[in-house]
Amino acid sequence: MASSPMNTSIQPETEALRPLTFRERHASQIRQWRLYSHMFRKSFSSMLGLTLVVLFLLLAAFGPLLAPYPEAASGAINMSAKLLPPDSTCWFGTDEMGADIFSRVIIGARTSLWIGLVITGIAAIVGVPLGIVAGYHGGWIRAVIMRFTELFLAVPGLALALAIVAALGPGITNCVLALAIVWWPGYVRLVEAKTLSVKEELFVESARSIGARTPWILWHHILPNCLSPIIVKMSMDMGMAILAAASLGFIGLGAQPPAPEWGAMISVARTYMPDWWWYSLFPGAAIFLTVLGFNLLGDGLRDILDPRSRDR
Repeated sequence: MASSPMNTSIQPETEALRPLTFRERHASQIRQWRLYSHMFRKSFSSMLGLTLVVLFLLLAAFGPLLAPYPEAASGAINMSAKLLPPDSTCWFGTDEMGADIFSRVIIGARTSLWIGLVITGIAAIVGVPLGIVAGYHGGWIRAVIMRFTELFLAVPGLALALAIVAALGPGITNCVLALAIVWWPGYVRLVEAKTLSVKEELFVESARSIGARTPWILWHHILPNCLSPIIVKMSMDMGMAILAAASLGFIGLGAQPPAPEWGAMISVARTYMPDWWWYSLFPGAAIFLTVLGFNLLGDGLRDILDPRSRDR
């Protein structure tokens, strides 16, 4: 039996009125992220970096539960077991106080990753808004912000951080604050350059033509288009910030013993080289693998988020 003309005319209207599902509304974004995921999985170095980062994040989250001797992180003393080489009981050996180095390295992951996260977080919070404002407004506002930024860039970052920590006094909090102070100019330069190119795009001009307010344009148009380089820089800066904090800890200006921070552990261990080699080897290996993981992860993110790097 043939359907009536009324039924055939109602069905397309009903289909048109049907609300779109999430997958239909974001189909293009889903296809794009699937492509990114496929490109990332094809890169061995990117997957290695992601594996190392996830491993150390898990150690940071569950380190006190995984450590066989969690009391080693609080400065427990067992002089009868001091400076023992690695064995089946203490996989990484013991230090001059008889504390298990394996436990201290695992628990120290939380401290080191917290340091890197806070430094990069503060630097991004300070640098990204300044870079957007400087790039979007231009004129004297850009000149003031960029000249102020260049004052910090004129001095080597680690040297300036040393001066700040020396003035404030040694300690993990002052170390993090000093490194955050010298870290933000890089975000200003990066975001300012990206904003200069984005603000000339047609969608920004269209938003201005319909009377959109400047804060709305900055939040909905400029910032989203700057996120890719920001994410890449933060992922790579995490490793560098951990290494910089370990450097300050190595010379006694960062975390103070008995805090289980890798740089401070190496600082104490250097007096026992080379006879008790395991004392400095394993904290150093932890720093190396963490920095390697974040650098490889940052390289992988850059390759998929930056079209220019994909074309090379």
